[in-house]
Amino acid sequence: MTKDELIAALRLQNIPNIGDVTAKKLISHCGSPIAVFDDKPQNLLKINGIGTNTLKGLFDAEHMEAAENEYQYIQDNEVSYNYFMDADYPDYLKHCIDGPILVFSKGNIDLANRKIISVVGTRNITSYGTAFCERLIEDLAPLNPIIVSGFAYGVDICIQRAAIKYNLQTIGCLAHGLNQIYPKVHSKYVPQVHKNGGFMTEFWSNTNPERENFLKRNRIIAGMTEATIVVESAEKGGSLVTADIANSYDREVFAVPGRAGDKYSTGCNNLIKQQKAHVLTSAADLIYLLNWDVENMENTTIQKQLFVELNEEEGIIYDLLQKKGKQMLDAIALECKIPVYKASSTLLNMEMKGVIRPLPGKLFEAI
Repeated sequence: MTKDELIAALRLQNIPNIGDVTAKKLISHCGSPIAVFDDKPQNLLKINGIGTNTLKGLFDAEHMEAAENEYQYIQDNEVSYNYFMDADYPDYLKHCIDGPILVFSKGNIDLANRKIISVVGTRNITSYGTAFCERLIEDLAPLNPIIVSGFAYGVDICIQRAAIKYNLQTIGCLAHGLNQIYPKVHSKYVPQVHKNGGFMTEFWSNTNPERENFLKRNRIIAGMTEATIVVESAEKGGSLVTADIANSYDREVFAVPGRAGDKYSTGCNNLIKQQKAHVLTSAADLIYLLNWDVENMENTTIQKQLFVELNEEEGIIYDLLQKKGKQMLDAIALECKIPVYKASSTLLNMEMKGVIRPLPGKLFEAI
């Protein structure tokens, strides 16, 4: 897109009464975002479904100024963008009528791979859910899929950390602008995500993580992937909304079953019971139902490191966890005589090396 075309698309995106469906209708009728603003209001009103309320504020100078400011942010911060009519726009998302006219991204995202799935679930992930995420990604790794999630607490960050561990491309769909990370505690994972994947959003740089934005974000998570997996969910939750959206797009939905009565398995069990999701007990279920090519996969194995190089402090911490079992961060720092801030960063490095894992209750254990 040229500068003027991008600014015109941004301008359309900023007008409150014009959503993505209407914006696409206007662009389709006029031929381009620029042509929308070059046309006369009386001509636009002839378009089916376009009324005076829809066009209210269309030519206001404030939207032009806002678009120019956002364009400058994009240029100054090397933000990538994809227009819905461009070849590099997420392919699956092109088929969603309410997909954003523009999405913005940072990192090293490569959507050429057709094997792309989203994994969502509760913020309050259990040890059962954590173990399932780890095993799922380990088993899928030979097929090199792209893993999409929301970079939030619980299932989201668990699955994306597992993707990082097995060197899979992972994309975090954000409910805010690219100038921040929410929750802030996950900022420590940003470099690893940028290295092999990145972040994507429809929201401008000045947009904060408001509640309604998470619901809008969910349609991108569902829309840009061929299948959505719900790992754990209570009876109500955002992940169930994502599953419903995926179903509305005629995408495959999977749910991990749990024991009857378990709070964070209720949502998944209901999806299965209501025939809104396939049962997912292992990677094999996903591979079979998505008809992924697994030729020669039996001969492909994930080479586990038998000998991982640890520095002195990592070795001390690993020996402690091997000897005493699960330990909290403060206890590790005290026992190993390492400052807490340094112990925290050391544990993160060890986690990336696959020699320890975090547990609920801020505990760590050796693998």
